[in-house]
Amino acid sequence: MTTKRESILAAIKTTLAGTSGVGTRIYRSRVEPMSRAESPAIIIEPITDTPVQNTSLPTLDWTLRVRISVVVRGTTPDTTADSVIESMHAKLMADLTLGNRAIDIQPAQTTFNFFEADQPAGVVFCEYEVMYRSEVDDLTQ
Repeated sequence: MTTKRESILAAIKTTLAGTSGVGTRIYRSRVEPMSRAESPAIIIEPITDTPVQNTSLPTLDWTLRVRISVVVRGTTPDTTADSVIESMHAKLMADLTLGNRAIDIQPAQTTFNFFEADQPAGVVFCEYEVMYRSEVDDLTQ
């Protein structure tokens, strides 16, 4: 059995299938360098997962911060990434419960990084907060 956190991350990857411009180039926690042919691409990674004890129930209310990085190459990387980000965001916001795995998902922050490479490159980091609940003694429930 997997934790609720892992189920949520898997659901995000499944939800993002078919995102405009990336095809099947959607990765979980990828650390290897990306070649030009592999972009645009999306990388999904957990950043933090913070619990709060629910005093009225024997449960924990969690806030999972997820970073979805959009990796692109182009003369103006932020413009190149824009259609990917628009498609990705629409897919995530279509079901705020991620198939009943979460209580809610909301955008939190977007940051932009640009790099000199064999062709100008950029990574747009889109962070989302996913709220979910688990049992105090069982992270799968």
